[in-house]
Formats: sequence, C-alpha cells, structure tokens
Amino acid sequence: MTSHTTIRPNVLFILADQHNAKVLGHAGHPQVRTPNLDRMAAEGVRFANAVCQNPICTPSRMCYLSGQYAHNHGYYGLNGGRPNGLPTVLGHFRRAGYRTSAIGKIHCPENWVEDDSDVFHETCGCSIGGRSKEYESFLASRGKLELEDHVLLTEFGTAGTQSMEGRPSPLTFDESQEGWIAARTIEFMKQCADAGRPFFAHASLPRPHQCTSPSEPFWSLYEGVDLTLPPNADCDLEGGRQAPNLIRTAQQWREGNRALFEPKTFEALRLRKLRGYFGAVSQVDHAVGQMLDFLTATGLAENTLVVYGADHGEYACEHGILEKAPGICHDSVTRVPFLWWAPGRFRAGHTVSEIVETVDTPVTLARLAGLDPMETADGKDLSPLLMGGTGDPERLGITEFPWSRSVRKGKFRLVWYARDKFAKDYPQGFGELYDLEDDPWEMRNLYFDPAYRATVEELRGELLDWLVRTSRPATVLQVSRNLGPGADGRRVLRHTTWHDSDGKFSPDAILANAESNYV
Repeated sequence: MTSHTTIRPNVLFILADQHNAKVLGHAGHPQVRTPNLDRMAAEGVRFANAVCQNPICTPSRMCYLSGQYAHNHGYYGLNGGRPNGLPTVLGHFRRAGYRTSAIGKIHCPENWVEDDSDVFHETCGCSIGGRSKEYESFLASRGKLELEDHVLLTEFGTAGTQSMEGRPSPLTFDESQEGWIAARTIEFMKQCADAGRPFFAHASLPRPHQCTSPSEPFWSLYEGVDLTLPPNADCDLEGGRQAPNLIRTAQQWREGNRALFEPKTFEALRLRKLRGYFGAVSQVDHAVGQMLDFLTATGLAENTLVVYGADHGEYACEHGILEKAPGICHDSVTRVPFLWWAPGRFRAGHTVSEIVETVDTPVTLARLAGLDPMETADGKDLSPLLMGGTGDPERLGITEFPWSRSVRKGKFRLVWYARDKFAKDYPQGFGELYDLEDDPWEMRNLYFDPAYRATVEELRGELLDWLVRTSRPATVLQVSRNLGPGADGRRVLRHTTWHDSDGKFSPDAILANAESNYV
C-alpha cells in the first residue's frame, strides 16, 4: 500500500452554523452529548482558542473559504454579487486535480462557490438559485416537503419564523438537512474513491442555528434533564457595564412575546430553546459521526484530512440572549469549535491553547496537501501546531464588524467601537475589555477601570497596527514590478505590475518594499 505521506490527501471540511464552543462534551459541558466530536478531539487536535473573523454567516464563510479577512474581501452582509477574482479553497484544490463538492447551507455570494464545485447543493435556499431541487424532490417523495423546519416552525406559519422555541422535528434524521447532507457527501466521497480521484468535500450543516427543532432521537435525548443555564444567564448587565445594544436586546427577549408554547414565560422559553439547541448540537454530532464512520470503514480515513468548525458561535442563553445577536460583544460568538482529525498524521489528543483564526484553514490545508500556497490568503500555516508544536503566544484573534472590532490577545479580549456608535449613552466613547482567565463568562467589563487603561491602549494600538499591516490595497506606489506570477501562478500582469488574482496587493509584497518612502 502506498504511504499516505507520498500521495495527496483527501479533504472533508465540515462547517456547522452557530455552534457555541463551550457546548461540547470535551470542552467540559456537563450535559450536552457529542461523542463523535469528542472522538475527533481525542484522536486529532483541538484548537481551544479559535477565533472566527466575522460574527454572521456569509462574511465568516467567505473568510473560511478564501482565507481573507473581511476588511479585504469587503463583505459584511448576508448577500452580494460574485467577488470576481477572489479564489476559493475549493477552486484551488480543483485546479490541482481534485474533485470538489459543496453541499448544505453554503450561504455565500452568487456563483462564487458554485463555479468551483463539481457537485453543488444549497439545502437552505441561502444561495442564488434557491434550495437544491434534489433535496426538495427527496422530501416530496416522502410527503415531507412542507414540513421542513430549519427556518420555520411550520405549524405557526409566519409566527414561527426564526423562532427560538424548541420542539421535536416532524422529519426523521435521514430526512433532515443534516442527514441528507451527510448521506450526499458520503455518496460523493465514495464516487471519487471508486474513480481513483482525490476529493475536497465541503459539508455545511445548518444546525444548531435556529429553529431549534432537532429530529428524534435527539430531542428526547434531553427528556427529563434538569438543564443547567450558563452562569451569566441572569448577570447584572447594567452593573457589568455591558454594551447598550446588548442590554436592549436582552430586555427585548425578556419583555417580548416570543414564546409559542405553554408556559409562555421567558424562563420556560429559554429552557425549551436550550433543550432544542443541545439536541441540534447532538444531531450535528451524529451527522459528523456518519461521515467519520464511512471514512474509517472504507480505509479512506488514513488519507483524509477532516476539519470541523463553525461560522460563528451563539449566546445559548448567556447574558439573557437566545441567539447570536448582537454578536461581537462576547466570546460566546467570536470563539468557535475547531477540530482537525487525520489518523496517523497529527498528534492525537493534542489541545492547542494559542490563538488561531479561521482564515488559517485554506493555508493549512494547502500546505498539508502539498499544494502551492494561495497568494490571496491572509491566514497562517497551522501544520506545526497539528504535529504538537507550539504557536505564537502574542498572536491576535480578530473578529470584524463594520463599526466595531474584537481583538483577542492572550487572556484579554477588547471590543473597539467607533465613537459615534453609542454617542447618546457614551459621548466620550464606549468599549469592552474582559479578562478571560479571571472572568471566562465575561460579566465584568474592565474598559472603564483606570487600572486597565494601559491594557486598553496596548490592544487598541495592536488592532490599529494589524488593520494597517493586513490590508490589501488595489494600487501601491513603488511596489516591486518584479513579483512574478506567484507560487500558484494566479497573479496577473496589469500594465507593468503584477497583482494577485483578486486585483489587490498582498501585505507581503508591500512589506518587501517597506524601505520605500512611498509605502
């Protein structure tokens, strides 16, 4: 048999939607059941401090798939036209001879991922063209088309849209999006293996994003369980100097008429939501287990790199919030699960405590597969950490919103807002600073404490330096005209100057000319 070190590995990239990094068995959660994700952590590598680059779906997914920060690819909303010239990691592997698939909640700008996929199925209707006709036909053949309940609790009509309510789904697991995505991804991987072709399979699972309506047996998995709310579920937001938009959101949850089942109190609603969320996490875990079991049973596991991540986290009842909005305020949204599994390749059971970012995914996968680097990617190569090495203790983890940024360094996390953001409440400006060692549930905002003024200024300076250093401008005076086509051949020559394929300059190209008076 050929050694897996001499042939290019397959890739299975699994992305969940809205998975709180604390809600995992191996992360110490006392109640949620995630045996397959725990298996990935035990047999692979867990990144305990992985930071997503944006707290909402589309921008974060673009960061994962392009390896670019949001301020470089420029997308901060949930839709948009095709980002011409910006490569995807799927296209990078496809050009190297891989077959590619993107199946599930892809939720990216129009035709960006589609054009780089040999097999494409959007199951949620979040991409151009709407929901996969193949998935719709599958549900229709079982008489279940009108019962699909990822976005809508169908029995309540429009009142059930984006509900936080929890209840069991009328769909079986096989009929659910998670079940269908896993089955279709397995079918794709089998076809590639039978044809002797390497594959890059992207399986994007819609849950645990609301609606929190897991299939059986995952709803009943938590029947009779005395669910434990997070320690900050009822913390003093005013006294903790929390963000004004977070305080308003928490108040709206408590006072709003969101409950659809009896009892219709906020306290009962959040427990039903939490039960549904745990069940949805377990449903995602089961889908992951099916794909891992297929790889193991067929012998493909020894030559396949498997990555599990989430586009962002969610509050899951922390700070009185039942979903992800208002996003950037807390670690529960900006930190995500990040597991890498490849039997025999990585240091089994290793936990990396240093900060990493989700933009590191394409760079690392290309490195492990022996492919040329993606010139347009901003991320770093994590392969030394996967082998048991140590990372940079000074590395920053950045999450971007249009009017705010979250920067994580070591034990501190700073949220920096534009001064106009909360001008009415805080005319001198507002920010957040948390010590995640002393206050892991982020209940005490230290931003206004004089004892931490130096820490605030240090992190603000780091953030400004990062923003300048990582930006990709379209034109720069006196940057070298001799960059050449680049390692992956994707640079293009425009007039007399080489640019990356997205029409911008990489920070490395600018750094090479740092001595110039014009850079």
